[in-house]
Amino acid sequence: MNPVENRASRAASFEATLEPAQRAPALALGIGCRRGVTLAQVDAAVRAALGAWPPGSVTSVATLDAKAGEPALLAFCAAHALPLYTYTREQLAATPTIAPPCAAAQAQFGVDGVCEPCARLAAGGGPLVRGKLALDGVTVAIARTLPNPPNADAKNLQQPHSR
Repeated sequence: MNPVENRASRAASFEATLEPAQRAPALALGIGCRRGVTLAQVDAAVRAALGAWPPGSVTSVATLDAKAGEPALLAFCAAHALPLYTYTREQLAATPTIAPPCAAAQAQFGVDGVCEPCARLAAGGGPLVRGKLALDGVTVAIARTLPNPPNADAKNLQQPHSR
C-alpha cells in the first residue's frame, strides 16, 4: 500500500469510529463548465476544491439546467454514484453569490455565476464552505447540506446508485 492509500485507509478507519455528529458534514457541489470539458477536468477541479474534505462527504452535484447534458458532468456523477440536480436561470439569479460576477455566465446565461448558487440550492440553502474555484474550464463551489434539503424545485437527472 502506498503512503497516500495508507493515509486514506487510516482516515477512513478513524472516521468510522466517530459519532455521526463528529463526521465530515454532508456537502453539495455546484459545478459549472465550458462546453466539452472532459471527465478528467471535472474530476481534477472537484478534487482541488474538496481539499481535505473526504470525497465520501459529497451527497449531490448541481448545475444550471442548460448544462444538464454535458457528458463529463453526467460521467462524474455516474462514476461517484451522485445525483445531478439542475436549476433554472431564475433560481440561480435569486441566489446570492460571494464571487464576483462571471462575465461568461452573464453573457451566455444572464446569471452572475453557476457553481456557487447551485451548491447552495442543492444544499437546501446551506452555507458555502468553499467559494468558487476555477480550474481548466471547470468551476466548483461547495456548500454544507442542511438536514433534509428541499430539492423539490430541482430536476434530478440521475438517480444515485449505491456506493
